[in-house]
Amino acid sequence: MDIMEPAYGTAYLLTVAAVAVAVLLVLIMKVRLHPFLALVLVSMVTAVAAGIPLADVPDTLLAGFGGTLGSVALLVALGVMLGRLLEKTGGAQVLADTLISRFGAARAPFALGVAALIFGFPIFFDAGLVIFLPIIFSVARRFGGSVLLYALPTAGAFAAMHAIVPPHPGPVAAADLMGGDIGLTLIVGVPVAVVAWFVGAYLVGTRLGRRFVTSPAAMFGDASDDDRIAADPPKFVAVLGLLLFPLILICLNTGISTLQTAGTVPEDAAWADALVLIGQTPVALLLTVLLALVVLAPGRFSVQRATDLMDDALGPVCAIILITGAGGMFGGVLRASGIGTSLTESLSGLGFSLIVQAFLIATALRVAQGSATVALTTTAGLVSAQVAELGLDDFHIALLVFAIAAGSTVLSHVNDSGFWLVSRFFGMDVKTTLKTWTVLETTLGLAVFLVAALLWVVF
Repeated sequence: MDIMEPAYGTAYLLTVAAVAVAVLLVLIMKVRLHPFLALVLVSMVTAVAAGIPLADVPDTLLAGFGGTLGSVALLVALGVMLGRLLEKTGGAQVLADTLISRFGAARAPFALGVAALIFGFPIFFDAGLVIFLPIIFSVARRFGGSVLLYALPTAGAFAAMHAIVPPHPGPVAAADLMGGDIGLTLIVGVPVAVVAWFVGAYLVGTRLGRRFVTSPAAMFGDASDDDRIAADPPKFVAVLGLLLFPLILICLNTGISTLQTAGTVPEDAAWADALVLIGQTPVALLLTVLLALVVLAPGRFSVQRATDLMDDALGPVCAIILITGAGGMFGGVLRASGIGTSLTESLSGLGFSLIVQAFLIATALRVAQGSATVALTTTAGLVSAQVAELGLDDFHIALLVFAIAAGSTVLSHVNDSGFWLVSRFFGMDVKTTLKTWTVLETTLGLAVFLVAALLWVVF
């Protein structure tokens, strides 16, 4: 989508942007209007107010919405299908039990966190946390101590993967809006997420977990059986292999593409083109879902039953996908109207580098409206013009994605649904949740930003 010449001055455009964000917050937080409707409405009004010709407004809206949705929907759908198959066959339980037995009782929080990092690759924060609830409480009963000692590192792991690593919608949309490579964002994002989790969530979470003791609802602690569709869960090696399979394919894609660019591998080699194709993130996830059916189905469920499971999984993510697309629409309007350029130029004038700008903008949006996904997509749209102007490579765009994700993670509070989810599940009042979950989210986000900023400076 082309960026039009600003119809008005910088001060006016920044005022339009500020009013648009304020109205969006009022509609979502005070009026309680559905975020999808609020984003579409504010996007349309902002486009008109920013001086986009009336005849071009529909195309501008659809370009932002369709461009984001086209990249996000496929990856999110395939990721949640894989997560549901592993969930219903007991894959999450197998991961946690095996890791705990390997690491021992003293390292149970670490083992649960590692399991959450692995399982958090294809599944959303909310869903992953709910799936792990019986595991968290059973481990807490088995080894003793505060439930938060096990819950906070686990929840932090899901939060890290959800914010940083594709195929989760936020990083996918941010990478797409800035013209980055989603596969490279995934490959670099995994080690960044692991390092940030260990420093910002595991070390902090275990310290907070020992300090605060809560009384969670008994209904979660007594959960011994679930609605898994088979009594014989898959082997640990099978579950781990399924989750690593798409990473291997994507790594092959990146490696072959690099060798082709360097001239080591001929660009017209059919075998190389085939590896590049199957290593494209959507294709890799599709092949992984099909492989999961082959590995998990025999003796457990029919193809029809798998279809029903996938239908159940897709329903809850429709709203997330639409909200993500609408966030892309809003960011697209800000970008097309020149508002994004005006804002980033204003911040540049204050001496901030682009990666700091991205972090600060995302933090402001996160604190104001609570949704990490909206903060991610909106910030990516705002800085995308400057990214294109600077001609950043895919690696540095990936680092920008992580900086935006960091700002979208910090300072979770009462306008964040995840805040209430953690608070209610683990028996914390608002004050205790602010002292634990808000602190952990902030240290996690800062750890992500520091890693990304260090890589930005070094490379």
